[in-house]
Amino acid sequence: MTIDVRDRPDDRQYEVTVDGQVAGKLVYRLGPDQIAFTHAEVDSAYGGKGVGSALASHALDDARARGLAVLPDCPFVTAYVKKHSEYVDLVPDHLRPSYGLD
Repeated sequence: MTIDVRDRPDDRQYEVTVDGQVAGKLVYRLGPDQIAFTHAEVDSAYGGKGVGSALASHALDDARARGLAVLPDCPFVTAYVKKHSEYVDLVPDHLRPSYGLD
């Protein structure tokens, strides 16, 4: 199984494919110095196979590489950041309590 994630800026979303088939997306709002992840969905056929995790980690790694603060407004992304503490620093200090990241 080949998982690929790419940014589709015209659609304001990251798209994940599995073996070339679209399997899900992570929608965002981009500001000058921050990115808010607002909605994630992965086709149920790919549940539990790491597709959602690949999508979240790629988007968070991309935000870090671009120097963007992260607002994990999507519950899936918030849960992912809680499980993977290496991403907590992307969320501004003063906003972490509102996401349960304190």
